[in-house]
Amino acid sequence: RRELRRLRDDASRPFTFASMIGESEPMQKVKTLARKMAGSPASTVLITGESGVGKEIVSRSIHAGGPRASMMFAPVNCAGLPETLLESELFGHVKGSFTGAISDKPGAATAADGGTLFLDEICEMAPALQTKLLRFLQTSTVQPVGATRPKKVNVRIVCATNRDPVDAVRRGHFR
Repeated sequence: RRELRRLRDDASRPFTFASMIGESEPMQKVKTLARKMAGSPASTVLITGESGVGKEIVSRSIHAGGPRASMMFAPVNCAGLPETLLESELFGHVKGSFTGAISDKPGAATAADGGTLFLDEICEMAPALQTKLLRFLQTSTVQPVGATRPKKVNVRIVCATNRDPVDAVRRGHFR
């Protein structure tokens, strides 16, 4: 019971750099780099590593340790949604833009305005959507599905992948 209570208490605490467990030299390097990124004005961060190593914990720690900590952290699992739903989840949609769009819905990028958008498993994103994401990264504007005008947003983008992004680019699977 005591251990369960401790785990529950730990899970309810906000993410910090202390959330990253490990004292090895490589883990210390990860923590140091994450702290630097948290304070950096860089708007885009890419985290790579095998599945289960804690890429989301690192991303949440970067968010919590930086100037956007009081704003929203919006995670999106790029591998867990079909392409058509992922576009709407990221950029939103307007009422009537497709079957089932019964009202306007802001996407995660708009919801995270001022905060951090976390794109997990970004190398799994379909190439057509990668093109739209690239435009978003270049212009800081989102265009909801069915909308006629883009909207400017200010978000930090943290991406994660368990794949080798350089290899994915070389093979033409990732832009």
